[in-house]
Amino acid sequence: MNLAVFRHALRQNRGKLLVVVVALAFWGTLMPIIYSTFGVTMAELVKQFPLMEQFSQFGGGDLFTLSGSIALGFIHPIAIALMAVFAIAFPLSSVAGERQAGTLENVLARPVSRRSFYLTLLVVTGLFIAVAMAAVLIGTAAATAALNLLDELELGNLPLLWFNGVLLYLAIAAISFAASVSFDRMGPAAGIAAAIVLTAYFLQILGSLWPDAEPLQPYSLFYYLKADEILATGLPFFDVALLLVVTIVAVAYALWMFPRRDLAAPA
Repeated sequence: MNLAVFRHALRQNRGKLLVVVVALAFWGTLMPIIYSTFGVTMAELVKQFPLMEQFSQFGGGDLFTLSGSIALGFIHPIAIALMAVFAIAFPLSSVAGERQAGTLENVLARPVSRRSFYLTLLVVTGLFIAVAMAAVLIGTAAATAALNLLDELELGNLPLLWFNGVLLYLAIAAISFAASVSFDRMGPAAGIAAAIVLTAYFLQILGSLWPDAEPLQPYSLFYYLKADEILATGLPFFDVALLLVVTIVAVAYALWMFPRRDLAAPA
C-alpha cells in the first residue's frame, strides 16, 4: 500500500464521503419510523387479504417487523445508489477514468507500482464502504432507541449486519475494479459493472415477489445479505464465505490484469 496515494484519495473524496454518510444516516433512521407508523396497519391489512403477503415482500424485507423494515431499507434502490458512489463510481473513475483522461500514466510515473496503486485504492474503497455502512446502522439504532423499540432489536447482531453489508459492497467494488482495470474508457467498464449489479438486483427482487422465480435468487449477490435473518439469528457462514470468494477472485483478476494493460489515454 502507498501512503501518499492513500492520503490523496482520502483528501479528494472527504467531501463526498461526508455527504454520503449524512444521507445514509438519515436513511437509516427512516425504516424504524416507517415501521412504527405503518407496520401494524400493514400487518392487519395483510391478514385481511392473504394474497397481498407475497407482494408485500421486497427483496427479503417487509414492514411487519422492525428487522424486516431494516432489511427493506438495505435492499431499497436509494440505499444501493448511495453505497454505489464508493462501490462502483469510485473504482471506475480512479482507474479507467484516470486512464481515459490521460492522467494515470503521470501518477504511475512516480515510484508507485501498479499493484500497490490498485491495492491502496481498494483499501480506501473498503474504508469508505465501512464508514458508510456504519452510518446506516447508527441512524437505525438511534431511531430505534428514540421510538422505544429496542426490545424488538437484537443490538448485539448489528455489528454482524455491518460486517455482512461491508462484504457485499466490497465484493461489488472488487468487481467494479476488475472492470475498471480492463478498459481504457469508463463507458465499457461502467457497462459491465452496471450490468452485473442490475442483473443481480433484478433477480433478487423478482425472486422475492414471484414464487416461481425464487430459485433465481441465489444467483444474485444481494441474496447473500439477509438483514432480517442476521438480526434474528446471527451471521450465515455460507453467505460470508461466498462473498469473500467473489471478492478474492475479482481482486486476483485485477492484480493479474492491471500490470498487463497499456496506460496511455485512448486516441
